[in-house]
Amino acid sequence: MVTPPILDNKRISSPSVFAPSALLREARRQKKLEAIDVPSVCILDPDGDLVRTLRATGRTKRFEDWPCYHTELDCFSLGGQKVGIVGRVVGSSFVVLVAEELFASGCRLLVSLTSAGQIVPSGPPPYFVIIDRALRDEGTSYHYAPPAEFADADARLVATASKAMSAHKPRCVVGSSWTTDAPFRETAEAIKAAQDKGILAVEMEAAALYTFARAAGAQVLCLAHVTNTMGQSGDDFEKGEADGTNDALAVLDKIVGAFCPEASDLPATK
Repeated sequence: MVTPPILDNKRISSPSVFAPSALLREARRQKKLEAIDVPSVCILDPDGDLVRTLRATGRTKRFEDWPCYHTELDCFSLGGQKVGIVGRVVGSSFVVLVAEELFASGCRLLVSLTSAGQIVPSGPPPYFVIIDRALRDEGTSYHYAPPAEFADADARLVATASKAMSAHKPRCVVGSSWTTDAPFRETAEAIKAAQDKGILAVEMEAAALYTFARAAGAQVLCLAHVTNTMGQSGDDFEKGEADGTNDALAVLDKIVGAFCPEASDLPATK
């Protein structure tokens, strides 16, 4: 087999028959919701730790008119403005489905913060990676762009985030990640290949989000919270105090604050 079936019948330049606006329209009709824009800045929290902690401490308010069938949207104050946050959006296909819906609902900047496994060490975990490109070892990105090894971030967003964290803790580094659809198929050979490419972390969303962002003209930044060595050492998967939420919120506050107030003026998607 020269060409895998996943690449068959892809017409990257053709519009989709099924559009997020249509899904949202019908969801609002069925649920009797108003067509109200979400905050201009939204956060994706694949692990769900941030949402759980924010709710438990009374810092969030549910966005009642969020029409997504699969998720809930909360709002809270971050970086000097109201932002939205969606929890437990795990994996490339799910995360892009929700990203499409957010941008169709008024989002202008989307920041994803996911936990990740260490590939090339940048010190002992936990620490954060501002992802500048992601290895496309997943399926969703091939529906948005022709085959390529990596999906690149918007360099301006990466530079702004890096500058925002340069003089602050927790520790952040800039580097590449490996996006996989199959975390329990991270073989020794695949890990070695990723190490040879200088990849810092393995996660499940960034390549799909970055490819979608390029195709849609959307503003997306992906962060990885490196918390583990894939279970290869004792006391692994430790995020830090309060499941790492204090550090994660500190990073997000600085980065989101660096984009505000201009975040509301970022261009809408195409």
